[in-house]
Amino acid sequence: MNRLITTLSLTILLTAGLLAPETEAQQIAVKGETVYTMNGEPLSDGVVLIRDGVIEEVGPASQVEIPGGYTLYETEVVTPGLIDSRSTVGFSGILNQDHDQDQLEMSSAFQPELRAIDAYNAREDLVKFLLETGITTVHTGHGPGALASGQTMIVKTSGNKIESALIDSTTAIAITLGSGISGGFSTPGTRSKSVAMLRQQLLDAKSYAERRASDNPPGRNLARETLADLIDGKIFALVEVHRAHDIMTALRLQDEFGFKMLLSGATESYLVRDEIRQAGVPVIIHPTMTRTWGESQNASFETAAKLTEAGIPVYFQSGYEGYVPKTRVALYEAAIAVANGLDRITALEALTIEPARLFGIDDRVGSLEPGKDADLVLFNGDPFEYITTTRAVIVDGKVVKEES
Repeated sequence: MNRLITTLSLTILLTAGLLAPETEAQQIAVKGETVYTMNGEPLSDGVVLIRDGVIEEVGPASQVEIPGGYTLYETEVVTPGLIDSRSTVGFSGILNQDHDQDQLEMSSAFQPELRAIDAYNAREDLVKFLLETGITTVHTGHGPGALASGQTMIVKTSGNKIESALIDSTTAIAITLGSGISGGFSTPGTRSKSVAMLRQQLLDAKSYAERRASDNPPGRNLARETLADLIDGKIFALVEVHRAHDIMTALRLQDEFGFKMLLSGATESYLVRDEIRQAGVPVIIHPTMTRTWGESQNASFETAAKLTEAGIPVYFQSGYEGYVPKTRVALYEAAIAVANGLDRITALEALTIEPARLFGIDDRVGSLEPGKDADLVLFNGDPFEYITTTRAVIVDGKVVKEES
């Protein structure tokens, strides 16, 4: 079983090369020596049937009959499409030039009204890079570096247009606390000033939300509308924070205003595990390849394992590095966590079904179940091994990447 076996794909490969992202959904059967459905125990010698872009049937090969006319793919390991829980891909481009850098607007340190959908470039090469490594869904948007840099959203990584890629247009407000706020802004200059500014904005948004729900709503204010949605629990506060004392500040704000919060980065989160667990706040841990200086000087490969052991939900991100805005690979981050104490199934859950549940999109993605989007990754070995590669990636029933 050294290659994908299919009656049709050989002809396609010989005549057209790799399949294009806009090909029509097919009738496909995928067989794997191990199929991680993320809905129960892994299947040995499992089969997934795909029809009209959705999963039709999943089960052991002994119980699933492959109908005639289905294109057959066989491989060692099959997983659901992977989910990157925090990125700026599509906003930060591969060239690191002004024309492909839209993740951070420097005209003001507080701009929660900036919509992610207005800047995302579905054709960006970094988006394609993630897709080919098995990341089929990504939570992306404005980057860290401002007190409130803008909004985030959730998209599929296939397709060439935002309209076809979009899952959720407004998922969170990207917020930064601590010294990670860029020095390019005239204010805030200190931690206490940052928190005072944010608290006042939240107080104003709370009043705005109350008036919005009354019989005498206020005139429209885009920034306050976005913050009012946060106050009303419609979106998350995605807080980029690293030092333990800054994490505690974020937890105090969340307790004061009651909004939904995700900690992003959280380098020293292992120092305040009890407090994070008591607050019930998930952590999207910082990429392991971060430069360990400044706020990240106490980064640890064992953070994911320590937080999980403490009962704190952990997710993986490709993240963003301002100096060289290349995106990491969330799968690699999970593999490093596994090598440093994290349970393998827990790590795979943190790349699939758990972020799908977190973002409320588990009715579509995150597991291999009948009726869900046909997003699958076909690996030629253990997904957490460095030498393993993707043989094929399927999104919405379309083969968008295939080995030649």
